[in-house]
Amino acid sequence: MRKIRVLVVDDSAIVRKVLSETLAGEPDLEVVGTAPDPYVARDKIAALNPDVLTLDIEMPRMDGLTFLRKLMKHRPMPVVIVSSLAESSCKIALEALRIGAVGVLAKPGGPYSVGDLTAGIADAIRAAAAARPRSYPPPPDPPPVSADASEIDLVAIGASTGGTEAIRHILPQLSERCPPVVIAQHIPPVFSRAFARSLNESCRVEVKEAENGDYLVPGRAVVAPGNLHMIVRRSGGQYRVEVKDGPRVCYQRPSVDVLFHSVAAAGPRAVGVLLTGMGGDGAEGLLAMRQAGAWTLAQDEASSVVFGMPKVAIQLGAACQVLPLDRIAASILGRVAGQPLAPSVR
Repeated sequence: MRKIRVLVVDDSAIVRKVLSETLAGEPDLEVVGTAPDPYVARDKIAALNPDVLTLDIEMPRMDGLTFLRKLMKHRPMPVVIVSSLAESSCKIALEALRIGAVGVLAKPGGPYSVGDLTAGIADAIRAAAAARPRSYPPPPDPPPVSADASEIDLVAIGASTGGTEAIRHILPQLSERCPPVVIAQHIPPVFSRAFARSLNESCRVEVKEAENGDYLVPGRAVVAPGNLHMIVRRSGGQYRVEVKDGPRVCYQRPSVDVLFHSVAAAGPRAVGVLLTGMGGDGAEGLLAMRQAGAWTLAQDEASSVVFGMPKVAIQLGAACQVLPLDRIAASILGRVAGQPLAPSVR
C-alpha cells in the first residue's frame, strides 16, 4: 500500500523532531519533509506533494491561521493543527477548524507531555488522509417548536473528525426550549472547554463543558471534557451527567459509545445522532439506543468529512434515518415536536 505522505510544519525543532521520529515508526506513514515556517512549507508543498500537513499556529513570518486561509483557497488539503493549550491558542485552533483544518492536537508543554502528543498523532494523520475538507453554510434560524409536551428527555450527539463544524451547524438550529443535549466529540483537553464556549456564543441553547453532577435541563447542552468519559444517570426525576476517567473505548476518551450506552436507558425518550468521524466509536452505542426504542440518526456519506463512524452504524442497522447534515436538526426537532418521521435507512 502507498504510504501517507506527511509534511510537518512547526517553528520548534524539538516538535519537528518528535513528530518526525514518531511517524517514521508507523508502517503506513512517511514524513517527506519538515518546515520551520509557512514560506518554507509553501515551497515544500509544491516540491513534495504531501497528502497531509501538520501545522503549528504560532510561527514566525506568517502565523498558521493566515497560512491556512491561503492554503484552503489555493491548494486545499487535509491539515492537522498542533497547538499549545493556551486559551488564545485554543480559540485560534478552533477557528482553524472552521476554516478547513480537519483535526487538532495539543502541543507538548504544561500538563501535556510529548507522550500524549505521540499517542494520537498517527491516528490523527490517518483520519486526515481519509478526510474530505469542506466548509458548511451558516445554519438557518430554528423554526418555532413547542417542547412543553415533548416526549423526548435527551438528545445525544457523537462525532470525531470533522465533528466540531458539524455540531456547530446543528446546534444553533435548536431552540432554547429543546430537550437537554449531551455531546461527545473527540477533542483534546482544554480545547473542549474552548469549543463549548464558542458554541455558547452562537447558539440559543446554553452550551458548557460538562462538570461532574451537572443537571440536564431543557435549553442546555453539555460537551464532554477532553480525555474524560461522560455518562448520563437518572437521579430522581432528573438526569445528571457523570464525568470520569477510565480506559479508552474504541481508542477514545471521551467515547461516544460510553455516552450512548448510558443514554439508551432513556429508551424511546431519547434521540441519538452519530456524525462524521474515523473508526467505529458510537456505532454499538447507537444500536443499543435504537434497540431501546430511541430515534437514531446517522450522517450520510456525501456530507461527512470522514464516513467512518456513521458507516459502521448504518451497517449495524443502528440508524432509523440516514440524513445529510443540513437535515439532521429538522429531524431532531420533528421528533421533539412529536411529528411522525419515516425511516430512511439506505
